[in-house]
Amino acid sequence: MNNVSQETQTAVEQVRPQQAYIAPFVDIESTESGYALYAEMPGVNREGIQVSVEDGNLIISGHRPAFQVPGEAIHREIRPADFRRVYELDPSIDTAKISARIEQGVLIVNLPKAESLKPRRIELE
Repeated sequence: MNNVSQETQTAVEQVRPQQAYIAPFVDIESTESGYALYAEMPGVNREGIQVSVEDGNLIISGHRPAFQVPGEAIHREIRPADFRRVYELDPSIDTAKISARIEQGVLIVNLPKAESLKPRRIELE
């Protein structure tokens, strides 16, 4: 049984509206220096992307604005959208050296391993 009244529930929703996100399709691959993450975010430009690290999590988000067309719209399927994915980072990732760029609607995030954890060859004396 829910002890929260309908009025209280409505007031909470007005203060904190729910945000609907689309989880972008993502590919992750291993590289020589760490990992590369590729996230599909069609229609999102550089200004609409945010990549951050908080409490050991990589947070990627993007906003696609409404697509503007000249003239009267007859039918619309391309809508504004908000993308978001959160990944827990392995401690081996050097968070200070994470870099990102967007190319043709694909966000590319480079996740380098910490130098102390990279394999190295030891020469014999």
